[in-house]
Formats: sequence, C-alpha cells, structure tokens
Amino acid sequence: MPTPSHLKPSPFTARVPADLTEEEWIDVAGQATPERITGTDAEYRAFRTGVGMIDFSMLPKWEITGPGAIDVLNAVFSRDVTKLEPGSIAYGVVVTEDGRMMDDCTVLVYGDDHVRLTGGNWEVEDVIRTHLTPETSLTELRDTLATLSVQGPRSRETLQKLTSTDLSNEAFPYYTFQTGIDLAGIPAHINRMGFTAELGYEVMVPIERAIELWDAVAEAGAEFGAIGCGGGALMIVRVEAGMVMGGLEYDEDTTPFECRMGWAVDLEKQHFHGREALVALKEQARRTIASLVIESAPDELEGAVILHDGAEVGHVTMAVPSPELGGETLALARVAKGHAAKGTSLTVRTPDGEAAARVVATPVYDPQRLKVRS
Repeated sequence: MPTPSHLKPSPFTARVPADLTEEEWIDVAGQATPERITGTDAEYRAFRTGVGMIDFSMLPKWEITGPGAIDVLNAVFSRDVTKLEPGSIAYGVVVTEDGRMMDDCTVLVYGDDHVRLTGGNWEVEDVIRTHLTPETSLTELRDTLATLSVQGPRSRETLQKLTSTDLSNEAFPYYTFQTGIDLAGIPAHINRMGFTAELGYEVMVPIERAIELWDAVAEAGAEFGAIGCGGGALMIVRVEAGMVMGGLEYDEDTTPFECRMGWAVDLEKQHFHGREALVALKEQARRTIASLVIESAPDELEGAVILHDGAEVGHVTMAVPSPELGGETLALARVAKGHAAKGTSLTVRTPDGEAAARVVATPVYDPQRLKVRS
C-alpha cells in the first residue's frame, strides 16, 4: 500500500515494496519509514557483513548562517563547537532550560558563519530561534535534501566505485564530512558516521535526485550484497550497539546523566541553554541505561517492569532478538544506578509472568568502537 496518509513520504518510497501494510510503516519525525524492505534478517546481515542502505531523510536539519552563526549554535549545544575545525562533526545534546533531554544531535561545522544541527525533535528549532541574532538566519533543510545512510563493512568500497574523491580512512576520517563530491554524477555531501556501529556514510543529495542515488549505490554495491533496509533491522543493530533514542531511552523527564549522554555535556563552557540546571543535576542522577539479556521472547517486552527482590527498579525500553548473542533476547533498559552493574541478576515482568534477566556490558557489539573507525 502507499505510505500512510498522515505521514510524509520518503524521497526513497519508490524503492519500498508496495505490499507493506499500514502497521509496517513507522512514524519517525513525521515521515513514513518502512519496517522492512527485503526482510529483517537479510537486512541485519547486510549491515553486519556487506552493505545496508537506509533512508535517513526524516531527520530535521537546521542550518544557521551569517556572522556569528557558530556562537548561536554554541549557545544551544552541549559541547563547545568553537573548538572544532571546519569539516568536523560533533555528537551531543540539546536540553530544556531545566536540564532535561530534548534531543541528541549531530553538529556540522563549515566555518564560523555556517553550521548545521541535525536532530529528531522539532522543538529544537524554537530553542535555536531564541538565540538568533540580527546577523544570523535559520533554515530547515528536510524538504530539499535526501539522505541515504550507506552502512556496513563494504560501504567504502561501494561508494568508492562512484567517485574519484578519496574515501580512505586517512583522507576521510570518522566524524568528518565533505561537500561538493561528485558521486555517480550527482553533487553530494557525505558525512562519515552512522547509527549501526559499522563503517558507514550518510550521503545527502538534492531531493529530486534521490532515486538516482539509490539506484547507483545499489548497483555499485551489488557484488557486496547491498540491499535496502528498514527500521526493524536498524533497531536490532542499534540495540546491540547501545545507541540511545528519544522517546525510548530518554524523555522529557530524563537528564543527560541518566541516559549515557553525560560525557557529551561540557560544563566548562561558560554558557549554553540549560547549563545552570545541569550543574545542579549532575550529582542527582538516580538511573542509567543498561543492556539486559532476558530469558523470554522479545515480543511485548517494551515497557516491561524490571524488578530486584520484588521491588521495581526500572523498565525495558526496547528488546530484540540479538544475532550477536546467538539469538538471545537483548534489551536496553532504564535501570536504577544501584542495579545496573554488569552481572546483576534481575527479573522482568512479562505478559506471561516473570523472566530472569542479567545485566551485560554496553555495548555488546564491538565494545571498543573499532569498526566505525576502520
């Protein structure tokens, strides 16, 4: 069926199977994202062993331009972006005035007068606007750019076929970006990053050339098993990678120190939105994000209560069957700090009763993050 009428279609919708039911579309920032394209198992293998192609156009992208643009962004973002060289990417957070999580975001620095923030919460725009100056302007780019995330150990080889630009690790390191790249004859902006814990790139092109880009990458990656992927496989790899998502691992009541994002809060900065509240909240964190192996099927575990000696100590945010763990059920969960240490035995309340669980290290996949930097 076509995409649900209440959701914005993707620039790549024409490459999604027509037999998806309404329940197989996911609402991501107001855009329709398919749960699967080929099949979740095959898509997982593509991410982990070959090349997976997934639409990331749904995320809002706010561009700030004009003299002092970097200072506007610095007043919003949790990290000091004035220290970054042009071409750098930074990952961090935007919080509310009272220090609660609004969004986890990436920032691209083109120069002092040109920066971009990509996130998932439209309310971030309101915060940016409160810090704009008469010399700066704000533009949201989602309707003009298509973003194809190309992930997997063969992603570099695939994209290198399509461009003369050197994509080697030395020439194009992790968490940097390049613009003006000719990719199969299409002008492209490429970020070296992703949401899979694999080597990967996010390719942005004019939205009218989205299908041309998809087809070119699919053809170049065919020998490596390149296929289109949906949200189902992405959720498995991101849970294995211990990557947080808004509305799941954090919400409007969560501080960065309670969702494994405290490392991205630079309290040495003199000022940014919510800083004063964060100073007070840093020592008050009572919970964290932990990975659990649960002796139960993952279906219907989202939101399940976690117990220790009969007392409630947290809840499951997402549970998946983990190929990395031989098919065991792996979950991310919000857990009280005193019960989140590796090896802790817990109980999860399931639809059928209770199931044993144990805390394991986060992440379970590539703990040293070597693959993304390879």
